Amino acid sequence: MANFFKSLFKQTDLEPAKPAPIAHEPEPTTQSIPPSVQESTTRSIPPSAQDIIIRKARVQDARNIYDLVNSLSGDGTLLRRNYAELCENIRDFTIAEHLIPAPPIEEDHPLGIYAQPPDDRYEFLGCGALHLYGPHLAEVRSIVVKPEAKGLGAGAQLIRALIDEAADHSIMSVCLFTRIPDFFDHFGFRVANRDAMPDKIYKDCQTCPRLYACDEVAMVRGPLPNIAVLGPSKIQRPELIQIGQLATTGTGH
Repeated sequence: MANFFKSLFKQTDLEPAKPAPIAHEPEPTTQSIPPSVQESTTRSIPPSAQDIIIRKARVQDARNIYDLVNSLSGDGTLLRRNYAELCENIRDFTIAEHLIPAPPIEEDHPLGIYAQPPDDRYEFLGCGALHLYGPHLAEVRSIVVKPEAKGLGAGAQLIRALIDEAADHSIMSVCLFTRIPDFFDHFGFRVANRDAMPDKIYKDCQTCPRLYACDEVAMVRGPLPNIAVLGPSKIQRPELIQIGQLATTGTGH
């Protein structure tokens, strides 16, 4: 009987099947990636100003703004800002960025047409802020772009966007403090006496470490403001009036 069963099942049938060898795909190299894909994954700066996107900042942009602004605070170019302050005032900021297109899906992708296309991503290039003191005055501040993005027109686009934002609020007077006044001449700013903008002095200058050694030039676009909302009740300039002294309208209730 034993010989009968042995004749039915050969020894080779009782041995477990050996797994098929696994084919290993070659590791990708830069030589195997098409040049167009290499360029789209490595290029970080747009070739022209047409690729730059200007938009209002979101709180997620605060980290990029913090890093860029404070990178220029060591030599006094910009005042150092803390992260919490930037988050609190993020709505003052406008940023410049550009789109880095995602590389195309390779034709021989294992998933074929069902492959999930990679997302496009945006690179932060620079920022600027418009601080509103009131209906009488706004200040352009924290205009800065990355060193590798200079010459692309990002700074100019930021300035124009902030000027337009002030116009949307019907603010006629826009001021700024700078070491390069010739650059801002092209945008309609002119040199002005800093005493004509006491709101700026009371908000920032009195606590600035360079108060008595300031090398920045005050500039203004539009008429000089004749109203102050900050500072003492009595202003040195006789023609300057406090906004609280303006006549109010209403029923008085």
